Amino acid sequence: MTSKGEMIGAALAKAVKATTGITSAKLGASMYRTNIKDVPKVEGLKRDDGWIDMQVQFLIDKKSAGADNVVGWTVLKPGASHEQHLHRNCDEFFIVLKGKGHIYTENGEQPSSEGDVVYSPRTCWHGFNNTSNEDVVLVWGWMGAGSIEASGYEVDPETH
Repeated sequence: MTSKGEMIGAALAKAVKATTGITSAKLGASMYRTNIKDVPKVEGLKRDDGWIDMQVQFLIDKKSAGADNVVGWTVLKPGASHEQHLHRNCDEFFIVLKGKGHIYTENGEQPSSEGDVVYSPRTCWHGFNNTSNEDVVLVWGWMGAGSIEASGYEVDPETH
């Protein structure tokens, strides 16, 4: 027999799905928590795919937390860059926590520095180049994809 609370919960979950399109949300799901010191760096990011000397960590993603989003941490050493690219299936944001460089945009390169917050809707070309002599630290996220594969990642063939 279904309790009144279970019926209300099921109705609420159905309403959330109908209004937001979120299908992975589960009432009573557990919180996921980690520490940046405990998350390994992503291996196998290829220079040919636009990942130039970057240290990348997926702090939250489908694999670790069952999330349909990714929260990441990136350190770009001097001279490192993430070449111009886009995501066909998700939006991306990043925040420059430390350092400065240039953002790749659809209109060319633009200066960027600590405190910048950048939002790139899906299919919008973007990237980052550390042109300084110190590390650049970015926190970033993909909204709508829990992995590189799901994001629809493509490097720009014209600038790569």
